[in-house]
Amino acid sequence: MSATDWYAHKSLGDGLFWIQERFYQSDNRANIWLLRGSHQDVVIDTGLGLRSLPDYIDTKGLLGKDPQRKNPLLAIATHAHFDHSGGLHQFQQVGVHSAEVDALANGDNFETVTWLSDREIAERPSPGWRARNYKMKAVQPTHILQEGDVINLGDRQLTVLHMPGHSRGSICLHDRDNKLLFSGDVVYDGSMIDWLPYSQVSDYISSCERLVGLVDSEQVDQVLPGHYNTFGAKRLHRIASSYISRAGTCPAKFSTLTWRTLAGFALRMSNPHCAC
Repeated sequence: MSATDWYAHKSLGDGLFWIQERFYQSDNRANIWLLRGSHQDVVIDTGLGLRSLPDYIDTKGLLGKDPQRKNPLLAIATHAHFDHSGGLHQFQQVGVHSAEVDALANGDNFETVTWLSDREIAERPSPGWRARNYKMKAVQPTHILQEGDVINLGDRQLTVLHMPGHSRGSICLHDRDNKLLFSGDVVYDGSMIDWLPYSQVSDYISSCERLVGLVDSEQVDQVLPGHYNTFGAKRLHRIASSYISRAGTCPAKFSTLTWRTLAGFALRMSNPHCAC
């Protein structure tokens, strides 16, 4: 299967594209965002990496008529989990938060929570392909990101917000001028996951409190999340506030502990050679 078959995209205007993997039919299917700038273009999250995302972007002409005049395309992972970072190895320039550099550089399939099944792939990308053989490919990040870093695209800037909880290196990218928030798995319109290896509920609560603050200070109009559909500031406030109110309760703590134990066991069984 070619890259042009595997992916599909939709233009949201103003140099922003929403890309998805058509045949990865799962709640784990991550949104891939392509944002064009006057001097630098950036891909935010890269999906599984089963087919060449750079080839798709080039074939579809998503970088415009003269991409050579710019810096090489920069791929940023909002966090290291496999559904977001599996395609990073296809890019020359790669950015991730410093807390998850080692996970990517070592191809750590435990921390990247690599877990894929055949039933999630509606059409195999190549003859004989099987999900059990899928593993993260190691990649050495060229851009090690920290809280407050600014990624300059020329005519727009993205500020790195370190928002741990879902994972220790989770980030949001904030386009302050346009009040856009690329949120990764920090927040999306679905059940927020705080029970994976390296998830931390107390950090997640703090991150959600920060999200509420962004809404209260009118710094966000639209959220472009790591999964599902985009949503606005009111919905962001409601989702983050709801997590804060329930995360510290006894039922929530018990559920988190149970799921974390099960997830850790399953990941160790599927990645027996991991250093975990």
